[in-house]
Amino acid sequence: MDHAARPYRSVLYIPGSKDRALDKARTLAVDAIIFDLEDAVTPDEKANARTLLAATLKEGGYGPRAKVVRINGLDSDWWREDVAAFVGADIDAILIPKVGSAADVQAVADLIPDVPLWAMMETPQGVLNAAEIAAHPRMTCFIMGTNDLVKELKCRTRADRMPLLASLQMCLVAARANGIAAVDGVYNAFKDEDGLRVECEQGRDMGFDGKTLIHPAQVAIANAAFAPTQAEIELAHRQIEAFDAAEAAGQGVAVVDGKIVENLHIVTARETLAKAAAIAELEGK
Repeated sequence: MDHAARPYRSVLYIPGSKDRALDKARTLAVDAIIFDLEDAVTPDEKANARTLLAATLKEGGYGPRAKVVRINGLDSDWWREDVAAFVGADIDAILIPKVGSAADVQAVADLIPDVPLWAMMETPQGVLNAAEIAAHPRMTCFIMGTNDLVKELKCRTRADRMPLLASLQMCLVAARANGIAAVDGVYNAFKDEDGLRVECEQGRDMGFDGKTLIHPAQVAIANAAFAPTQAEIELAHRQIEAFDAAEAAGQGVAVVDGKIVENLHIVTARETLAKAAAIAELEGK
């Protein structure tokens, strides 16, 4: 699979301390799993969760799903042992909470070679330093920690997320400037399907690759929202066809459905088709 086109439509948090949840995750239609050792695990369970998760990942069975371990924060007593437990493990990334600067990323990079690193973008300092964090050579994905951002910014939770838009966009711009993935924050009301759908569509329209999820019931909606639609796939094919024909005739511009199609539209069209192909491959179609 083309790594750049790898889908992250649905990125589900699973507590690293819960045997049944770890097992169930093997059967869910998610693009990625965040195995959580941080917020989802109580202090007295931290060491047990780490051991259980390391053993579970050795057993495997997660198929094509991206496997990401969220360690404890760099201000905690646990993070170094968390990282050490997964050196050489079959994982796709380590997720670092509350990243404030590129130095935080480097601190983890020093302890685990070769594994891609992801950053939780959930503090004002992290948002302000998004460009340098995204530019770290080991950084491959931003995860928006919107609950923590709401707390830190002292803003209110609103359906339109207006108080968060500047932070979301600053992180997205930094991610795109450095060619890394960016995944939107969680939607807390996991039984509210309509609300989730609206927020997924907002995130998709902003440019995010997918959504972090807190419940398996949210997976299908996120997968649908962040996948190219059949109409988008067909349009991409028609744009490429029309542009190729225009180029063959010595023209640099084509017209499809009454709209100008230039080279930049063809780049987007090819990305759409690559994403659709990657999703089909992931789903075994």
